[in-house]
Amino acid sequence: MFASAPAPEGSAARPQTTVRPLSCEPLPNVPGKSITTAMVEFPPLAYTPAHRHPGSVQAVVVSGTVRSQMAGGPAVDYQAGQTWFEPPRALHLFAENPDPVKPASLIATFIADSDCGPLVLPP
Repeated sequence: MFASAPAPEGSAARPQTTVRPLSCEPLPNVPGKSITTAMVEFPPLAYTPAHRHPGSVQAVVVSGTVRSQMAGGPAVDYQAGQTWFEPPRALHLFAENPDPVKPASLIATFIADSDCGPLVLPP
């Protein structure tokens, strides 16, 4: 398995993201699974360290810039309207808002087990 990338120096002092679940509904055509939608807000210079998600995730940037890196891939700056996909339990090395002034936000859609449990797992 991939090792987690070290957090940038001073990242502990950076603002954290806020994840606000908006809905969680069972998928009637996929027994045992649910779809959860969450708003993820990044204050200026916010940083999220390495983590995983229990199910598939589709992220859509709503505003600002979100820099994201999955294990085995490069860091990518996503702008409003751009998306990325994360397979279940893939290692997400980090996500951040690189802008020192403007906030950023994204909508994340999770397909996972129907218990509407935790959306984020440790690396």
